[in-house]
Amino acid sequence: MIIKICGLKSLPDMVVAAQAGADMIGLNFYPPSPRFCTDETAEEICNAAPDGLCKVGLFVNETVERITAVAAACKLDAVQLHGDCPDGPIADLKVIRAFSISEEADLARLENVQADFLLLDAKVEGMHGGTGRSFDWRLAAKARDHTKAGIILAGGLKPDNVADAIRLARPDGVDVAGGVETSPGVKSAKLIEEFIRAARDAG
Repeated sequence: MIIKICGLKSLPDMVVAAQAGADMIGLNFYPPSPRFCTDETAEEICNAAPDGLCKVGLFVNETVERITAVAAACKLDAVQLHGDCPDGPIADLKVIRAFSISEEADLARLENVQADFLLLDAKVEGMHGGTGRSFDWRLAAKARDHTKAGIILAGGLKPDNVADAIRLARPDGVDVAGGVETSPGVKSAKLIEEFIRAARDAG
């Protein structure tokens, strides 16, 4: 089970996530988000990250030039793309494509998407992930009929519901941001540790 802690904004948060056993950390390069991380802070976090911790950059409606420049400067291992972003491979990076899901008909959009992973989140008008809301997790299980990419489940996950989500969705990984925060963008070490422990036990 891949466990991704997304929306980190500080070095201490990265250290907590790494020591608790996260497989991936997410750095948000979308300025309107309360979890926005500056390039300078992202570089500091990535340079201090231990070997084996996958560093993912989150981009929304961004150009390939900007994505590749940030990825090179921060030594990212993967990119998570929301909205109108380039299709297909980007440099030597793993690609996570994000999709908003609310009903089974939405799963048809997953077909023929070139990506290593598809991240499935709740559909909320005008938002690009980070909704804090969940969707019918059984839809994530059905997503496997539409793609060969790995499935990462997101949206409304918390320490107390991630085990049920894993049981129903059977994903390859889980992603959390707001579910381990005390307020938007402010991470809780205790909640990060509890989430990772619950997800690891369930997975």
